[in-house]
Order: sequence, then C-alpha cells, then structure tokens
Amino acid sequence: MSFQGETAEQRFRAAFERLKESRPTTLPPGTPVSQNNVAREAGADPSALRLSRYPTLIRDIKTWVTLQETQDAQRALRRVESRKAKEDATTQIERLVKQRDAIQSQLISVQEQVLELLGENARLQARLEEFLPPPTPLRR
Repeated sequence: MSFQGETAEQRFRAAFERLKESRPTTLPPGTPVSQNNVAREAGADPSALRLSRYPTLIRDIKTWVTLQETQDAQRALRRVESRKAKEDATTQIERLVKQRDAIQSQLISVQEQVLELLGENARLQARLEEFLPPPTPLRR
C-alpha cells in the first residue's frame, strides 16, 4: 500500500470504498463501515479523520452507514413478515386439515345412514308387497 502522491483524503476515500465493498486490506473482512474503521483501514489514527478537516467525507460515511442501517432494518422486517406469512399459512393448513377431517367424518356418517335407510326401505317394501293383492291380468 503506497501512500506516495495520495492526499490523506484520497487514502480515506479509498479505504471507505474498500470497506463498502467488503474488501478491506488492513482490517479483517466483514468489518463494518464506520468513521473510525475508515481511518484504521487508511492506516491512520481514528482521531485523524475529523469533521473539521473532512466534512464532506464524514457526511458521506454517516449517510452510507445510515442508509445501510435502514436497509438492514427493512431486510429484518421482510424476514419477520415472511416468517409470519409462513406461520399463517401453516396455521391455515392445519385449520383446513381439521375441517376436511370433520367433513369427511360427517360424510361417512351420512353414507351409513343412507345405507341403513335403503335397507329399511327394502324391508318395508317387501312387507308392503305381502299385503297387496296379486296383479290381475288386463282384459280386452
């Protein structure tokens, strides 16, 4: 890492870009972007990156950090909503399975009643035929 010909602000900006892209050269990968970490990544003491000397850069860093926090919060909210939707779907499936089982039970009971009534109807029809006179032939 050569600092010859680069201004301090250029080194800080380059460090900021490397941290944003998750490819730092000085700090461990995955190091979060912060004002202090930008200074450390640039090889400087954190106190060197001051608002009075680099107001635009510090504003850019703070804006980027705020934006990332907002995006992280939105991602977390989407994960929670997705999990809730999945739980709602699971609950709905359980409710529908119970409803299906109850209706299936009712259907079986009704089918048994229909069979019993058909049998009773056949018995009553047979008894009725015992009491009816035999059919008479038609005359012309």
